[in-house]
Amino acid sequence: IRRTRSGPYEVLRMCGAGTLHTFVVIWRSVASIAWSVLLLPVTSAVFVLLSRFSLFHPIQWISECTSLLTASSTIFSLVVLCGVVLITGLFNLEFYTLVPSIPCSRMALLGTVLHPRQCVHSLVYCTMGMLVMWCASVTIGGRYSTLGIPCRQSESGEVVTCLNEYHLFLLLAGAFMGYSHSFLGVVQNMYYVSFQPIQQYKYPRFKGCLPMVVKCSVIQSLYSARNFAALYFFFGKIFINLCITLQLYSSLQPLDSLTGLLDFSLLYHLSISGTFLYFTWYLTVLLFRIYVTEAYSFPVQSTFTEDAEQCLPKVLAETNTLVMKFLALQDLALLSQHSLSRRLEVFSLSQPGGHPHNWNAISRECMSLLSELTQRLLAHQDAVASNGRVKSQSAKESNCSRESDFDVSETPRLSVPLRTPGSVFTSSVGGMHSALTAPFTPDVDSPFSSPAIRRLVGQQEPRSPWFGTVQSPHIMRRGPKLWSASTDSSRFTVIPLHGLETPVNSCSCHTLNCSAQVKSFLAKRVLIVYLFNKLPEASSQALFADSQAHIWALQGLSHLVAASFSEDQFGVVQTTLPSILSCLVVLLEAVDRHFKLPHASSKPVRTVCSMGDSTYKTLRFALRAALKTAIYKITTTFGEHLNAVNISTEHRKRLQQFLEFKE
Repeated sequence: IRRTRSGPYEVLRMCGAGTLHTFVVIWRSVASIAWSVLLLPVTSAVFVLLSRFSLFHPIQWISECTSLLTASSTIFSLVVLCGVVLITGLFNLEFYTLVPSIPCSRMALLGTVLHPRQCVHSLVYCTMGMLVMWCASVTIGGRYSTLGIPCRQSESGEVVTCLNEYHLFLLLAGAFMGYSHSFLGVVQNMYYVSFQPIQQYKYPRFKGCLPMVVKCSVIQSLYSARNFAALYFFFGKIFINLCITLQLYSSLQPLDSLTGLLDFSLLYHLSISGTFLYFTWYLTVLLFRIYVTEAYSFPVQSTFTEDAEQCLPKVLAETNTLVMKFLALQDLALLSQHSLSRRLEVFSLSQPGGHPHNWNAISRECMSLLSELTQRLLAHQDAVASNGRVKSQSAKESNCSRESDFDVSETPRLSVPLRTPGSVFTSSVGGMHSALTAPFTPDVDSPFSSPAIRRLVGQQEPRSPWFGTVQSPHIMRRGPKLWSASTDSSRFTVIPLHGLETPVNSCSCHTLNCSAQVKSFLAKRVLIVYLFNKLPEASSQALFADSQAHIWALQGLSHLVAASFSEDQFGVVQTTLPSILSCLVVLLEAVDRHFKLPHASSKPVRTVCSMGDSTYKTLRFALRAALKTAIYKITTTFGEHLNAVNISTEHRKRLQQFLEFKE
């Protein structure tokens, strides 16, 4: 008996592109683009009604709108808008991310904005903004219809074409709004796609988000219209004189004056055109988010060998495609709470052999994710405790340690598929396989650190009498020191090297003095300090940027363990219960210590209405709540039976706090 296949998945397999990623992501993005194109006539009809609105002539207004909707210019504009929507959907598919990029400083943000890839993105959106505004000006008609208008006759009898500044004003406004959209996409992480904590069907979610999209479009259009009007007032005439050879039409009011810009009709048409432009782009982004984050049900196990790679345990270990891993973890959290039959498949044994392969693979991957987060938090806490000296270690010190027969232990590479953004892990200790970093610690060695921080951490000069561990004024010189990492605790200790004589080179000393003078000079410049100062909450946000996966792992693991109390007929969960409890308690201790750090427990500031998803700013609070909920779920289910579990005394005392509801 062979199972027959049908649908788009079979078509993809016949075309040679039958991967699960292609089936899920590509087809969902195509569906979102298709719905965006289908909604274009509706949004265009609303724009036509608003652009030709006439309060005192309603019958004429409706008749003009009806004839305009069937005109050839409107149909051509719809074709152009379909191309804009298609390019926008392709950019959404190319630039979307599940882990937001969080810059450490304003300089890092500036580097992202000026990246060549981002420059191309901005140029394309400027072009698309001009195209949308051209379609809007043609639809509005009147004095906005064409760029060149006949103004007078020359001596030879030919008609001279003059520049229509109103049409040019709308085109430049479209380019400005396109760049604003591209710029805000970086600043506000507009391409960050977050999964909703409460699952909804596509239509109710779209209907609930539609008022927010309209509100954001109107607000952003008003902001952009205000900024562009001010920019055009100062630089509009300069741009026309430098780039355009046509003569201005003298019969129209010039727009580089207050009387020209304070035209209600001009500002109204600019605002509704900008609203139409932003709404078209925002609607495409919203539909893409809704379709990509839709829950997908993976089979727990498969009878056919060719479908084994599509099963939940295999997809959970996916390292190449992050979106499939997120969808698998989301499916794990849902099945652990709402699907009894699929939970029984997780607890089942393999035939033949009788091994719990499904449970072992799922629990191993979840604990690997949680252990990776624990190690990341501990590394960050050690880096903060070392006052930023992790970052200052150079390759020269590593060579000296090898020559002096000091073993600097390396932290083993964590074989996990998820990675934190590069803004967190800037450098490593003990080799390139190390996970120890110091992302946002007080860098007292930096030229931009304030003297107050140096006094606070007690930084001393190497030639100071109090430099070293012995605070004596009689000891004027100390030997050089090395920082080494301990394998057991991953903490850094100072190793004095006595008897090590280093020849002093006058050229190197001069270079060091010059570099110190340059650092002290730059440290006094206000702009340099403003650009390179680290943002206060960026460290915590970057550490927990991918914590949605950890939240699902906590939910899935805790609900499966709680369900095994009555549903696990073979006792497959009992073998891993001690390691699961220890993993949760160790992570809880690391999270508690992290929230004692500066700026870790501060709430983010509420932003103005925007399409940028800011849920990543509160992921650390959601993770802490999910972690405590997971432990409570297990302790309330097992109760006093946990006393028979073989765990350490410290972990047992911490679990006792949950049993007594004191956490």
